[in-house]
Amino acid sequence: MSASGELAAVLRAWRERLAPQAVGLPVGATRRTSGLRREELAVLAEVSADYIVRLEQGRASAPSAQVCAALARALQLSDAEQDHLFRLAGHATGGGRISRFVPASLRRLVERTADRPMAVFDAMWDLLLWNRTWAALMGDPSGLREAERNVLWLHFTRIKDCNIHDPDTADTFGVSMTADLRRSAGRYPDDPELPKLVERLSERSDRFRELWQRHQIAEHDAAVKKITHPEVGALELDCDILSTQRGDLRIVMYSAAPGSESDSKLALLAAIGTQRMRLKP
Repeated sequence: MSASGELAAVLRAWRERLAPQAVGLPVGATRRTSGLRREELAVLAEVSADYIVRLEQGRASAPSAQVCAALARALQLSDAEQDHLFRLAGHATGGGRISRFVPASLRRLVERTADRPMAVFDAMWDLLLWNRTWAALMGDPSGLREAERNVLWLHFTRIKDCNIHDPDTADTFGVSMTADLRRSAGRYPDDPELPKLVERLSERSDRFRELWQRHQIAEHDAAVKKITHPEVGALELDCDILSTQRGDLRIVMYSAAPGSESDSKLALLAAIGTQRMRLKP
């Protein structure tokens, strides 16, 4: 069987084995399958239902690494199954390529940490996974195109400004992120996506192009962030960044001093979620 045929077969099998109640969906008497419908998987993975159809029919054989990560999360795949999915889609790691593989244990950690904003990024700062409170604080990433779910792209193009930095620290953040991306470029010389990002940023942002040509190399570190949120106002949060031993993923989490005003505002955001949020153009 070809890779596209195997990909189509395993996606159908994984979808049909996942019970609706396992993802919080009601079980209706009129269901023709015990597993998820294609439309339901599409909603969970935040892709179109037509794309799921084309994948399962073998007519779309090369989903992106971000789509693979979304499918793995939606289908609740084990690490071995996720690895198989990435390989079938042509995203096998090794040989100087960035891993977009999010272990199942890490997915559970993010999903079950409901009271603090948490997200997972790959080594070029593509957003792979986030929890509900992250979406409430930063704006729901599902409203962005896949190519826009990158920290450097959002920062330098200003497509979506979350007001995360005050004017005095915004440029410092850009310098640090560019140096971190340059570090990743050296660590993963054969990754096909990182040069594409650099090219897109260089065409779009004079400031990024200037910083990239400095060849500064550094690891982006934790810091205190000042955020102006449209619903709850100003917050001052600790931003911690952890790296996984496997895959060089970056886990970013925001927190506030217990009992502080910012801590109360985070609790409010965790409660209201994204129901009142509006992404800025």
